[in-house]
Amino acid sequence: MLFLKKYGFYFLLLGVLSDFLTPYILGLFYPEMNQMTMVMSVFGDVASPVRGAFLVWSVVSGVLFVLALPAIYETFRATSRVLAGWLAVAIGLYGIGDCIFTGLFSIDTEQSTWTLSTWVHNIGSGLGYAGFLLFPLFLILLYRKQGKARQSNIYLVLFIISLLSAGVYGLARIPALNQVPVLDQIGFCQRVSFFLNYLPIVVFAVGRIKDK
Repeated sequence: MLFLKKYGFYFLLLGVLSDFLTPYILGLFYPEMNQMTMVMSVFGDVASPVRGAFLVWSVVSGVLFVLALPAIYETFRATSRVLAGWLAVAIGLYGIGDCIFTGLFSIDTEQSTWTLSTWVHNIGSGLGYAGFLLFPLFLILLYRKQGKARQSNIYLVLFIISLLSAGVYGLARIPALNQVPVLDQIGFCQRVSFFLNYLPIVVFAVGRIKDK
């Protein structure tokens, strides 16, 4: 556990890097994949030529996020055990729900109805994305509790940007709106949203590593 507390933020950065690069590296081996119009979960579809690599890679990314949890909790344990716990839960939800569950429960877009695997995949992904979004909110509260206004304001700005990008991505998923310019590029909207969601995590991890 001491090892994880000491090197947890390196695992966090590796998790972000691994998860972020997944679609772009695997996209090189999936000629039919349109990064602008197709969501990333399609890599794990039963018809995907890179399905096996995507599933394994997703699990690895999720494990890296989970390995960072002790360090995340320990950082703010003295400030507030409750908020520190929720901060760790936010990353844990993403690592388990959106990464590990994605690797263990793939989707089948050719099925007219959702299978059990699709249900688990989509519910886990939804919970994981919620944790992804809420992570900077808990940082805002924790830094305010510590009296660090500058850090709190930085994450407030990042939180607002993340919410706005998530809102655009959410609109792109609505069938009645997905013909509107920009919203018709759901893959692009998803990737921009995820990039902006990664930023608070990267800023936090790099800042903690520098402070050690």
